[in-house]
Amino acid sequence: MARKTKRKSGFFHKLHAKYRLVLMNDETLEKKISFRLTRFNVFLFFGTLGIFLVVATIYLIAFTPLKEYIPGYADFNTRQVLRELMLRADSLERDLRQKDLYIHNIRNIIEGREPEEIMPISLLNQENIDFEELPRSREDSLLRAEIEGQAQYGLWISEELSMTQSINQFFFFPPVKGIITNHFDPANMHFGVDVVADRNEAVKATLDGTVLFSSWTLETGYTIGIQHSNNLVSIYKHNSTLLKPEGSPVKAGEVIAIIGDTGLYSTGTHLHFELWFNGNPVNPLDYIIF
Repeated sequence: MARKTKRKSGFFHKLHAKYRLVLMNDETLEKKISFRLTRFNVFLFFGTLGIFLVVATIYLIAFTPLKEYIPGYADFNTRQVLRELMLRADSLERDLRQKDLYIHNIRNIIEGREPEEIMPISLLNQENIDFEELPRSREDSLLRAEIEGQAQYGLWISEELSMTQSINQFFFFPPVKGIITNHFDPANMHFGVDVVADRNEAVKATLDGTVLFSSWTLETGYTIGIQHSNNLVSIYKHNSTLLKPEGSPVKAGEVIAIIGDTGLYSTGTHLHFELWFNGNPVNPLDYIIF
């Protein structure tokens, strides 16, 4: 019993035994700094320092951006950003398919076919393949133009154009300045207005857009169509010359053709001008002063 007490007292005595740490100049042996230390104080200092370093490391990892540099550490904000990017990619893909369907239906309208509600599977899986265009004979070109022009722009006409009010937000540039000789009459399949102007008068785009169709047909002669924003399409027929190819961007007031007298339906030098909104013809005189 006495030995155990002696051992304990000896251990605590060593733990609290005082020592002096002296820093001296090596050359002059002059004392610079001295510290009075015990083993208990040294253990307490290094223990406290170790706990502080552990707590500081945990804090830096948990509450600062340094955690993003740790391999394999998953950040919640990063996962959220990735999720938002995936949603945006899906939305862009869906919008791209809708725009492809819209362009496909515009081509169906121009070629006289019925619009489709969904994109055909054959077009969804179609790859861009370049084919060499074979030379066409004059008879072949005339036959193609005649067939394509038979039902050109032949859309059904709605009784009430409920959305035409949104066209009022546009500022239309008059294609030509002249005299109206034939008015908008959808009942007789006349979906535009005929404007008589001087020979070689420049035909201008009524709004900013992209040339959707620029070719010659047997019935309407040299015809050009422009796709504008908000599902708006303008058509210019019976020109003598076309100045813009398909796919060209145009600005409002930019010259796109020269007025003429081409096509079987033409009765003199004039411009047949049409406006189509959401697949329906509208009266250009309601929005443009010629």
